[in-house]
Amino acid sequence: MFKAVIIDDERLARNELKKLLADFSEVEIIGEAANAKEGIEKIDELNPDLVFLDIQMPGKTGFEMLSDLEKTPQVIFTTAYDEFALKAFEVNALDYLLKPIEPKPLA
Repeated sequence: MFKAVIIDDERLARNELKKLLADFSEVEIIGEAANAKEGIEKIDELNPDLVFLDIQMPGKTGFEMLSDLEKTPQVIFTTAYDEFALKAFEVNALDYLLKPIEPKPLA
């Protein structure tokens, strides 16, 4: 079982991802955040195994947020922008999913 946190500034995107992840019994959503500041707090508080992380958010990007963490969980970037894929894998991302997220690539 993977404990996961969803960090995305778009409430609808968080809700859609939660719906899609409901089909995967090995993933338990233990929290969510709407920005990098909240995301850091959730990660520190809940110690997830996995984070579904948006890149473009108000305040700090997902990349900037990761650099502020003391301990980084596995990360799957969820974004509408394909131009950040190379950078995502440079920071050891587990995966990079383009929005709107489809069930097949998520699996």
